[in-house]
Amino acid sequence: MNRSTHSATSGNATVRLTTHVVGEKLARLRFKQLLQEQHGLGDRKAKGRSLYQVVCSPDGQWLGLILWTGAIWHLKARDQWIGWDAVCRSERLQLVVHQARFLVLEQTRQPNLASRMLGAAVRDLPVQWEELHGYRPLLAETFTDPESHAGTCYKASGWQAVGYSGKDGRHYAEKIPAERRPKKLWLKALHSQSRHLLCAEQLPQPYRAGLAAHAGERCALRNAQLHSLFDAFRKVPDPRRPCARRYPIGAVLSLVALGLLRGAVHVSTILRTAQKLSQSQRTRLRLPFKKGTRFCQVPGYDVFREVLNRVDLDALAGVLTQWLQSHADELPRTLAVDGKTIRDHLGLIVTLVDAEEGVPVAVAANPAGKGHELKTTQALLASPQVSLINAVVTADSLHCQDQTAHIITREKGGNYLLQIRDNQPTLHQHAQDQLAQSPPLFARTTPGTGGSNAAS
Repeated sequence: MNRSTHSATSGNATVRLTTHVVGEKLARLRFKQLLQEQHGLGDRKAKGRSLYQVVCSPDGQWLGLILWTGAIWHLKARDQWIGWDAVCRSERLQLVVHQARFLVLEQTRQPNLASRMLGAAVRDLPVQWEELHGYRPLLAETFTDPESHAGTCYKASGWQAVGYSGKDGRHYAEKIPAERRPKKLWLKALHSQSRHLLCAEQLPQPYRAGLAAHAGERCALRNAQLHSLFDAFRKVPDPRRPCARRYPIGAVLSLVALGLLRGAVHVSTILRTAQKLSQSQRTRLRLPFKKGTRFCQVPGYDVFREVLNRVDLDALAGVLTQWLQSHADELPRTLAVDGKTIRDHLGLIVTLVDAEEGVPVAVAANPAGKGHELKTTQALLASPQVSLINAVVTADSLHCQDQTAHIITREKGGNYLLQIRDNQPTLHQHAQDQLAQSPPLFARTTPGTGGSNAAS
């Protein structure tokens, strides 16, 4: 039995709440019987990974019950709050846990007890879940019925209301016999960087075991977005011979773009991304049927290599930039890339990413490949398609150059935050001297003034 404690203050007294995981058969039967008798929805048959959590008083008396299960497959409000795409969601959904039941036992109810119990339960949940299932979750979710519960205890314990379920109140987790109506969705981060980690390229070790071995979703874009991407790329001139155009240029370049937006740097990775698409998604890209069947084929390695060797990379980057900007408010945060070299001498792709939203907004290409990121980036920043007015551009030390700063500030009306390293000794020393004289954002406190003023 796993036990942990949490202290909460009520008036002048400190109440020490203990939480533990119920595993024994008799205790589990008692847990389920209390839910059936006292909870408005009764007992719940947990499917998949679950955790039966009990909150106790200092003397071991049961105060409340909480049942944690796997997360709901698709919740629009939650997915928008996280910012992940469909593929990322299917890979990392196990890092989200669902509070299926929460019950404060009738004989123990008192003011503020519910919020204190939630606080203790949430603080202990990551470690308890890891001991039971081998990894730590990053986010907790639950529903309340706004017509019968205001959700005050959730709000008081730090949960955030982010939206509602569907109008009919249905989701796959359970079937409620009463009249269906929308439920309020609450989320609670179990880590200070939960949103970032759920979309991050690499997860810290305690969370990696929660990754699904095989993603249920195959494409980060919806079907309508796939169709519009194909329509955008079909305008790019096809450099292949007429006899080698079995696969439409719009389809091939759309598959390349999907790979790039998922962080691919090898043609083989782009090919594997294309092979994961469903038949419905392949149909949206106008991929041809295999002879004698109704099975849509994806291009092979040689097709991708030939197209990328022959196509005008500037035209490809321009079309992709226009498409990204036209869908800027629709794309998930996980479609973010930086300088990506397509190996096998195919060229360099540099992407300008909105740091706040995490989505790419412009792309530039250089057929010269790796080693030309600086010039390619400067050309991208200077492009008339890119607006930097009142924007702050951040970049690593490679881009700490006079010309880059001039383009951002003088030509495009933006600001910059560029990293300085020891390989620029004069500039590095000058920056240190300036910082020694006055911090960059606030002036030093003058004796007798009792404060400091912001520096201009």
